[in-house]
Amino acid sequence: MTDPSGQPHPGPDPTTTTANLGRVVFPTGDDAAAGRTALSPEEAAAVAALPRHSALLVVQRGPGFGARFLLDTERCVAGRSEQADIFLDDVTVSRKHAEFVRDGDTFTVRDIGSLNGTYVNRERIDGAVLSTGDEVQIGKFRLTFHASPQASAQPFLGVHQR
Repeated sequence: MTDPSGQPHPGPDPTTTTANLGRVVFPTGDDAAAGRTALSPEEAAAVAALPRHSALLVVQRGPGFGARFLLDTERCVAGRSEQADIFLDDVTVSRKHAEFVRDGDTFTVRDIGSLNGTYVNRERIDGAVLSTGDEVQIGKFRLTFHASPQASAQPFLGVHQR
């Protein structure tokens, strides 16, 4: 590789060099279409430490980038109201915008009459069951949903063959 003057470039080839800025954006496939990003090591550790029947929302884009919200109650309201369980301070967010409802290990997000709508993986929804890695958009906020890994650790109830 050469620089603009024709001299050999002194460093690594910039077309094949990757810088780690704390987040990795998946470049192709369904993850790219949904805008999903990988968790930072700190976020991954926080998800791994979640107790059963809980989940974590991580702000991936928008105001409050990197903020985390713990979902550990049966119902959490997200909105611009200071009384909201998840306070999202932006004019694109309704005072009571969406609610996250837990039923056992399953979480559902529901729009509660917001002006701008609630989206899961870029599709406007009235309600949707969430899976780990789903992107929830509330106004300018894009949050990724991460269920506790303890939720999938079910005891074995089958019969062992000898």
